[in-house]
Amino acid sequence: MMAPGMDRHRDGEVVVLVGGLWLPGWILYPLARRLRRGGFDTRIFDYPTVAQDLRANAAALAAFARALPQPTVHFVGYSLGGLVVRALFQYDPPLRPGHIVTLASPHQGSAAAARLRQTHAGRRLLGHGAGALAPGALASWPLPPRPFGIIAGTFPVGLGRFVTRFAEPSDGTVALSEALLPGTEPLVLPVSHAGILYSAGAARAVCQFLAHGRFS
Repeated sequence: MMAPGMDRHRDGEVVVLVGGLWLPGWILYPLARRLRRGGFDTRIFDYPTVAQDLRANAAALAAFARALPQPTVHFVGYSLGGLVVRALFQYDPPLRPGHIVTLASPHQGSAAAARLRQTHAGRRLLGHGAGALAPGALASWPLPPRPFGIIAGTFPVGLGRFVTRFAEPSDGTVALSEALLPGTEPLVLPVSHAGILYSAGAARAVCQFLAHGRFS
């Protein structure tokens, strides 16, 4: 169901969806389908999450976005994908307008990833994506100069609980304080790290922010 006042069709706009660590692009299909029902054309950016580092993946995202014909390009990043979107604006910022929403992204670093990095097997699992997940890795980066919304979850069911303990609300993989970023508009929902992708409420909030630059 669409938010009140939202346009059925938004001509000239496209949403680029960027997925998370270890995940193929098709994982984003349910979210993409809901955004299309909300009037948005969507494209999924699939990338090698551990075989390349953040800057290389951001360069590939820049090339992907440049090839799109629409005059307005929005970005929605899930988990590590939100950091790839921030890297895009850090290294090769797009000239076309658009809004940004991240879902369950560890903007302040990931305690779970830090614990994984303490073992050889964990470092292999994280690959070149590990650097972006270190606490403070992106601390010096300014915010992109456009509306930026963050959706974080507080239903603590996720793989992160197998490697670390959270002393604060979390989505089971990313702690709430890791997901929030000063200067952005936050929205906290009772969803898990994986469940945020399948949440109708999260999808409605994404549509609202992309259309109006705010969650309310």
